[in-house]
Amino acid sequence: MPRFKITLEYDGGGFVGWQRQTNGFSVQQALEEAIAEFSGETVPVLSAGRTDSGVHALGQVAHFDLSGPWAAEKVRGALNFHVKPAPVAVLAAEAVDDTFHARFSATKRVYRYRISNRRAPLALERDRAWRVPVPLDAEAMKEAARHLIGKHDFTSFRATRCQAESPVRTLDELTVRRLDDDIVIDARARSFLHHQVRNITGSLKWVGEGKWTPDDMKKALAARDRAAGGQTAPAAGLYLVEVMY
Repeated sequence: MPRFKITLEYDGGGFVGWQRQTNGFSVQQALEEAIAEFSGETVPVLSAGRTDSGVHALGQVAHFDLSGPWAAEKVRGALNFHVKPAPVAVLAAEAVDDTFHARFSATKRVYRYRISNRRAPLALERDRAWRVPVPLDAEAMKEAARHLIGKHDFTSFRATRCQAESPVRTLDELTVRRLDDDIVIDARARSFLHHQVRNITGSLKWVGEGKWTPDDMKKALAARDRAAGGQTAPAAGLYLVEVMY
């Protein structure tokens, strides 16, 4: 049975997240219904990462199996036609070996968080960045971020309801840079804990405001206690940028 790998982008604002749920419309449901429309087959679509409600994707990866002899370009075109009007776009589709798995074959994932550091409200990007009106010290945030790079117990920065068996993760990259009014935080790792990037971002914001010093980030990490970490940043500023294989 042919397996297809797709790369897609979506605006997460109108979804309850990636995964099918009973309380609303999900990205997974939108794709599965689109596949059924053009192929007549009911198949599961499995992703590299189960993004939360409001989280966006620039390079999400998923896979599914079809029994029919479909060409990859036909699959891409049919998906983009039938997924409308949901804010989802399939950027690429390719046939892959049946050993490929969007989640388990991934070696790295890259997430980006966007903070809009300006006083004026967001008109065009209200649900695509976190507006923080007070000036943030990006250099202090960058210094604090260095304490989190490497292999650590990230209990202080994961959701209390996180279902991962271990809180230990290896953060390969955590960068902070200012681009005009934006502060962009990029994180790269093999896998992430639930809310890990959003909780790290909320803590970095405290550093940028001067509520914490960069050393306070190190102390929070060592505490291994969610109560010792900073606030959880809103979902709207988070993007799944890339999945590597």
